[in-house]
Amino acid sequence: MERYIMSKIMKYTFCLLAILSLCVLQSCKEDIDMSDRYTFTENTVASYLEAHEDYSEYYRLLGVVPISTRSESTVLQLMSARGNYTVFAPDNEAIQNYLDTLYAKEIISAPSWEGFDDDEVLDSIQKIIVYNSIIDGGDDTEAYQTGSFPDDTEEFLIANMNDRKLTVNYGNNPDSIYINGTKDDDGNVLDGSLIDLNNRDIVAINGYIHEVHSVVAPSNETLGDMLKGFIDSNSGDYILMSKLVTACGLIDTLSKIKDETYEELYLTESLSDLPTHPSYGKTGYLPEHRKYGFTIFAEKDDFWQQKLGKSISDITVDDIKNWVVAQGLYPDATDDDNYASEDNVLNQFVTYHILPMRIPVDKLVIHYNEKGYYYSTSTRYSVATWELYTTMGERRLFKLYQCSDIDNDPIFINRFPNLDNGRSGTYHELSCDDDKCGFTVVTSEAQSVVNGYIYPIEPAGGGGPVTLSYAEETRENFQKQRLRFDVAGLFPEFMSNDIRANRVSTNRNLCVGIPTDQEYSYLDNVTIEDGTVFYYLLGLACGWQNYQGDEFNVTGRYEMTFVVPPVPLKGTYEIRYAVQNNSSLRGMCQVYFGSDTDNLYAMGIPLDLRIGGTSDLLGWQADVSGDDDTNAEVDKKMRNNGFMKGPEHYHAGTGSAGTARASQYTTRRIIVRQEMEPGKTYYLKFKSVLEDESKEFYMDYIELCAKEVYDNPQTPEDIW
Repeated sequence: MERYIMSKIMKYTFCLLAILSLCVLQSCKEDIDMSDRYTFTENTVASYLEAHEDYSEYYRLLGVVPISTRSESTVLQLMSARGNYTVFAPDNEAIQNYLDTLYAKEIISAPSWEGFDDDEVLDSIQKIIVYNSIIDGGDDTEAYQTGSFPDDTEEFLIANMNDRKLTVNYGNNPDSIYINGTKDDDGNVLDGSLIDLNNRDIVAINGYIHEVHSVVAPSNETLGDMLKGFIDSNSGDYILMSKLVTACGLIDTLSKIKDETYEELYLTESLSDLPTHPSYGKTGYLPEHRKYGFTIFAEKDDFWQQKLGKSISDITVDDIKNWVVAQGLYPDATDDDNYASEDNVLNQFVTYHILPMRIPVDKLVIHYNEKGYYYSTSTRYSVATWELYTTMGERRLFKLYQCSDIDNDPIFINRFPNLDNGRSGTYHELSCDDDKCGFTVVTSEAQSVVNGYIYPIEPAGGGGPVTLSYAEETRENFQKQRLRFDVAGLFPEFMSNDIRANRVSTNRNLCVGIPTDQEYSYLDNVTIEDGTVFYYLLGLACGWQNYQGDEFNVTGRYEMTFVVPPVPLKGTYEIRYAVQNNSSLRGMCQVYFGSDTDNLYAMGIPLDLRIGGTSDLLGWQADVSGDDDTNAEVDKKMRNNGFMKGPEHYHAGTGSAGTARASQYTTRRIIVRQEMEPGKTYYLKFKSVLEDESKEFYMDYIELCAKEVYDNPQTPEDIW
């Protein structure tokens, strides 16, 4: 919830609101000054609705529902004020149908407004109809015409007044547009609010109106609720996955929505926004919420029916566990009935299907500035791009991958293709061995709830694994890859709270502050000590030479201990730390590494973040076109000095800029070279060694690279 007012009238600002549950609303603190109401002759949203009898019930509700519990102003007054509003306006018939549904569910005693016996329920339902129908673009983002709607199954960039992001579904008829629908196997939209074909894109001074044939009312159902519902109703495609999750004791976890402790601290202003960033010049706004999120990638029930040769109703949890054991998928796990244990074979199988963050369709793979693509101008994806995450349960690697070389740009799990990754290559797919094709994510059938998504998956090629698992072959494939993690991808909270890759360029999104652990531990995978001023900078359209545009930027007498992502197999690994040193404000820090946070070892001399390719110490030279031998020799000299050029994979700036490899300001430091083991947690600590607290610690991405990759005489590590 916001603590400052985002007003729509001239120089004032109003805030977006969120319903904490079905009927509890927190709020802003100012009323609308109606003296600044529009005097133009054109229609505002409010005046248009007033003039059309079909919306009389909706218009009446706008005049009843307040902007907040602390304001006497109504949403109708908001719709009369300056702004950029996208309004999904239900007509009278849609509202009556909604009341009929409430009556059928015995929530009200009659299918009318007189059927409410409880004023709190009446108040809640009115707010649900109104708040879910309006997306407030604020002062920075234009309202949505249908032509600017997201792609199929994707979410609007901005949440509605109920703090929910609405999705869009397109029916088999291209003119059929639904809000918050779901699709069946044939692409038919099963539910959702259909936008009227004739009454859409209605222009108002302060936005656009789209008539809908049913009330937009996303439920407060969680993933836990959804899975329980599959079992209780004995319907849906994931009855068996639901039983597996239940057996592993994960339903309560998958039912979490928000950290209420953080909500209370934030709303009572017990936590303070960070001061203005010294070089970026923006306030470090704290996140409004600390939401929990989860994403399940699941085989459908018919998969198990086929593999086990039984009907769905006859398949038991033990049947599936025994099948997993027979496949030899987790030979080191315990084979007993303690399914809630992370050591258990079924638990390891199930949790490898779950990521501890809510990932919408358009963020399964982040596209921002990979070579040949720039988010604000490109219309087609380009080179192979991926995200690496850590699963729930026992910590294991999970890869989401996308490339433009396959029709419709499908997204894959754990795909390890043969890429054109030579020094003059294109980094496009050349081929993919059958046993490395991985699994296809069927995004068109994604189902979303308040705290997560469930995606069906299918094998992407013949000869490979038939079910998603962290099998030996998968771990070996990861071992043969250079593993690159964008810094924001290390922290599930950044995805679940819509901080990472947010494309709305408000100051609140561009500069996010994170409290130290002494105030509140917001991020699970890092310990932030007192004296640390910790910012996440989105870098949207700033032209920064950053992978995916974003970075961590820290000032003060900082000390932070990060959890390192897991390794797939035992071996010697390098940990590389990316530096963009085109700033006189960079500082110096000591790096520590180890598996015991109380006994971490210093890794060499302090890391000077000011040193980059412009320094004679590194031996950096620009690539010579067509002279691979000379270029390889430069790379070798830099490695001997503990440095590497930036990768060829992304642009060092906007889409028209050269790649990071061609920039003297983007380098990688080899900060650790140690033996590491799977199943063991390692830590990196960064501690300032300068007295000047304005000097910045910078973090863009890290790489884990096995010796088999960086020291391979037959196939040297590629430049990408």
